[in-house]
Amino acid sequence: MTTLRELDSRYLWHPFTQMAAWAAEEAPIIVAGEGSELIDEGGRRYLDGVSSLWCNVHGHRHPALDSALRAQLGKIAHTTMLGLSNEPAIRLAERLIAVAPAQLTRVFYSDSGSTAVEVALKMAFQYWQQVGAPQRTEFVAFENAYHGDTIGSVSLGGIDRFHQLYRPLLFDAHRVPYPGVRRWPLDRRETLCDDHIAPLRQLLRERAERIAAVVVEPLVQGAAGIITAPDGFLGELRRLCDEHRVLLIVDEVATGFGRTGTLFACEHEAVSPDVLCLAKGISGGYLPLAATLTREAIYEAFLGAHDEFRTFFHGHTYTGNPLACAVGLASLELFESERRLEQVGARIGQLEAWLPRLLELDHVAEVRQRGLMLGIELQLDVPRGTPYPVAERRGHQVVIAARRRGAVIRPLGDTIVLMPPLAIGEAELASLLEITRQSIVEATA
Repeated sequence: MTTLRELDSRYLWHPFTQMAAWAAEEAPIIVAGEGSELIDEGGRRYLDGVSSLWCNVHGHRHPALDSALRAQLGKIAHTTMLGLSNEPAIRLAERLIAVAPAQLTRVFYSDSGSTAVEVALKMAFQYWQQVGAPQRTEFVAFENAYHGDTIGSVSLGGIDRFHQLYRPLLFDAHRVPYPGVRRWPLDRRETLCDDHIAPLRQLLRERAERIAAVVVEPLVQGAAGIITAPDGFLGELRRLCDEHRVLLIVDEVATGFGRTGTLFACEHEAVSPDVLCLAKGISGGYLPLAATLTREAIYEAFLGAHDEFRTFFHGHTYTGNPLACAVGLASLELFESERRLEQVGARIGQLEAWLPRLLELDHVAEVRQRGLMLGIELQLDVPRGTPYPVAERRGHQVVIAARRRGAVIRPLGDTIVLMPPLAIGEAELASLLEITRQSIVEATA
């Protein structure tokens, strides 16, 4: 009988995976999950150290989310939002606006983080065309940014190993440095200084009349290796955009829904963007769903007579899918009923107290942390800043070692990333951290 592993190797093409090496790896084939654990076909359990790619919030098979999904399935699984609407999409939109930063009033659904950003880009471009500033066609992004894998979002991306090959397909964007800083030790956290923001300030002085929007990952650049911004950066960015009448698009696909300790990262600096992009945790990690939230002034710029063609000509087959929206609504309710953010605060404190044990290791060059987002950068020679040879895949060796110990984690190059479900328990987090430490020791010995 043909095994699942054989069928996988024969038919599947995995994302961000060099398939020439895949067959020899024997990665777990997951058949079930429970709480913060994944279960493979042999019944072995693994702590889900990356919350199934940064999206699981309340754990796997949460009774309330399962129940919401089943209840909606008993009504209808999908109906288009082109010419129709549906109750879960309406209810979730109302709830999102209630909990989102102030002044956001409208919700446009799509399917993934990439599409949430694509929607934001097209909205911003068309907005300026329709309010009498058609010269505003340019976008500002940050070095090492990651906003998704569709063409528009890749145009904003700044990670060469992901994006360089596709440059001939992309539109040009202005790039300015992201003011990344260490966030450890915590008593030496950096605050914003003029050098951090000067390149952006200069660009806006010179080009503001042609710029449609600045697009940013607030507080943390996730895919760049958990690069954390200095305190005050997001607030100053909002001030500069206001000064130059430039839209601020905030990509909270990774940071949204509790990852940084507040429901949205914007809350740390009381910032309300013009456009907010959400995905990943929006459905608790259950189903593909994304949302792009905007201010009312942007929405109003698209209103007009049919023959004016001011309509936003964008949409997806599964936009506002009732199943996804129903479970998304149930997820937001769990934040309140299970006091999820209080629990996250406790786990953040536990994580911060444990971090010195990582810095004791010979090959840990830097630890970057914000909320329950942690990046551990490995180097061959830390005093000299010498990286490991790329071909050694040292970060991947840590992943393999952790897997043997019962945890699923992922590297970004030689930066080990931990981002567990928000509902992870104290003992589970302690186990995940110790497994990670032991695996780093083994893989760098």
